[in-house]
Amino acid sequence: MKTYKNPFVIAEIGCNHKGDIEIAKELIKVAKIFCNADAVKFQKRNNKELLTDEQYNQPHPNPLNSYGETYGLHREYLEFDIHQHAELKRYCEEIGIIYSTSVWDLTSAKEITSLNPNFIKIPSACNNNFEMLGWLCDYFKGEIHISTGMTTKSEIEEIIQFFSNKKRNEDVVLYNCTSGYPVPFEDVCLLDIVLLLEKYKNKVKHIGFSGHHLGIAVDIAAYTLGATIIERHYTIDRTWKGTDHAASLEPMGLRKLTRDLKAVHNALTYKSVDVLPIEKIQRDKLKKSKSKIIKGLDEVNSSLKLIFPFKVIFITGSCMLQLL
Repeated sequence: MKTYKNPFVIAEIGCNHKGDIEIAKELIKVAKIFCNADAVKFQKRNNKELLTDEQYNQPHPNPLNSYGETYGLHREYLEFDIHQHAELKRYCEEIGIIYSTSVWDLTSAKEITSLNPNFIKIPSACNNNFEMLGWLCDYFKGEIHISTGMTTKSEIEEIIQFFSNKKRNEDVVLYNCTSGYPVPFEDVCLLDIVLLLEKYKNKVKHIGFSGHHLGIAVDIAAYTLGATIIERHYTIDRTWKGTDHAASLEPMGLRKLTRDLKAVHNALTYKSVDVLPIEKIQRDKLKKSKSKIIKGLDEVNSSLKLIFPFKVIFITGSCMLQLL
């Protein structure tokens, strides 16, 4: 009997394409064909709307990761326009993988909605942008996925209440997340998945997990705790320039993640019968019943008492000799 839903794996490409649409397509193809992911996800920003003039014109905080002289120009270099996103969505449809995008502002939300994706993601940094959330509730008909990194429990409650008031809570996928790149294991806080399930399981569509940690063991644990949607940053090469690459999985890591999640899903069942068919052969070969053991001992005693003044008895799994 199955009690767990099939795992759904999102390969978050984000801006790991380095502003090159051909690299973006290569990431999509590898995610589908080699990694067996269910979906890929990009990011969409209107940088002039999202950033103040001061933020736009200041240097990147880590110059080694910058693709421009200022933070704003760095972000512009990594940005695909709506026509390029449409091209990426068509490419996803051609090879059979789901396309999606995180939106960071209202303009981006409107643009991506025009492409009619299956779902749109709200990053942790924007989950309190109620103007954008409200517009999506009114005009976007797909699922709305929301990360909860750097968000208090009262803020999460406010978000869910907002979607409930809009009668869109059943289209929400709520992600446990810690905002850091990469996140040390002690800060992943997986048991918050249990808290989200206890409080919101019957209010939202799914509980998910968005991880920025190293390795894949944590994702397996997140799934067993009840997060059926697993999202991981993904890149071709973790040594590439950029903030997210270090916290991303390379193709082999993502492939192993999807493999292991499917294996764990198959393993998370109850026995349908006490002795499974695979055990029957071993039981017949290795496991002796008590009645057969007693019968064997009786035959031994019959033979021995002709020669020796004692008999073999069987007590709680042990053989003993008893004088006659």
